Amino acid sequence: MKIYMDHSATTPVRKEVVKAMEPLFLRKFGNASSIHSFGKEAREEMEESRKKIARIINAEPNEIIFTSGGTESDNLALKGIAFANKEKGNHIIASKMEHDAILNTCKYLEKQGFKITYLNVNSEGIINLNELKKSINDKTILVSIMHANNEIGTIQPIEEIGKICSNKGIYFHTDVVQTFCKEKIDVKTMNISLLSASSHKIYGPKGVGFMYVKKGTKIISLLHGGGHEFGIRSGTENIPGIVGFAKAAEIANKEMAKENARLKKLRDKIIKELLKIKDSRLNGSMKNRLSNNINMSFRAVEGESLILSLDAEGIAASTGSACSSRSLEPSHVLVSLGLKPIDAHGSLRLTLGKDNNDKDVKEVINKVPKIIKRLRMFSPKLNIEGIC
Repeated sequence: MKIYMDHSATTPVRKEVVKAMEPLFLRKFGNASSIHSFGKEAREEMEESRKKIARIINAEPNEIIFTSGGTESDNLALKGIAFANKEKGNHIIASKMEHDAILNTCKYLEKQGFKITYLNVNSEGIINLNELKKSINDKTILVSIMHANNEIGTIQPIEEIGKICSNKGIYFHTDVVQTFCKEKIDVKTMNISLLSASSHKIYGPKGVGFMYVKKGTKIISLLHGGGHEFGIRSGTENIPGIVGFAKAAEIANKEMAKENARLKKLRDKIIKELLKIKDSRLNGSMKNRLSNNINMSFRAVEGESLILSLDAEGIAASTGSACSSRSLEPSHVLVSLGLKPIDAHGSLRLTLGKDNNDKDVKEVINKVPKIIKRLRMFSPKLNIEGIC
């Protein structure tokens, strides 16, 4: 029996989504920019998908820009705003536990002369709103804070952050890759200027995402070509992917409330049992947490060994973000919470999905303690601190 609990890394594509995409590969394969009937047919499918996605976040269809995914959307948001508004200011604010797509873009912008303020987070991974207010100055042009963290699942007070930015006349971007169709998002009530989302986290195809750009936002494009996507993102649109994304979003949004309630029960069972393991801790907030996220640290355990041991038992999990899972560096997210690097290395992220059930949970609860006990027997840290 194989158990997949790495849904924050990616998800399987729903059968309904594959079915919705198939005609776009075989029959409705035209280029949406072509004026003949094949092109018009493809454009109609794309624009209908744009409307479906816009409705979910209470946006206008012409505020939805299709991209290749979250990383491109994050880059376009930050670089596009920075370079379009540099005459106004050169200061950007982000948190220390943003996704690498944000942090590495910030590092690039620093080399281009922009100033970046990295906000601290508390032990649960939540920013301090007062620190945010104090960090804003007359050169600040953008604040970028992710809705929920991909590693620890902590949900930020996005509406409050948006209100602060709106009152100051500053653009607010949020990465909602982990929350789109999992948490309620209203770009108007949340005062969001720009938003990044991705298809493959909600049982849609890989290689497609979107960026919401509020009407009137001053932004420049990164790709120069035929002026697709309202002149913001050139390149022939991935119509099958876009249609699949919209179908996945439609289903996930409809099921969101019921599925969140189901996943929270499974999540809490796992957390309760794994916290019984000696020298274990839950990373992130228990209250403000994604319904499917479990992130635990176990002292005297090396994360990679834990993941490989679980994989050998047929359980797929991760030790942090999939985008940096091959890195030997400790998670910057866990370090930002105050964990020592040696403890941050011993983390386990389990992220549940629609096919996980009580049987899967029991298997995980049974296997994880045994694996940790075995790994600790061979840990050099045991001789130093005598954990077992």
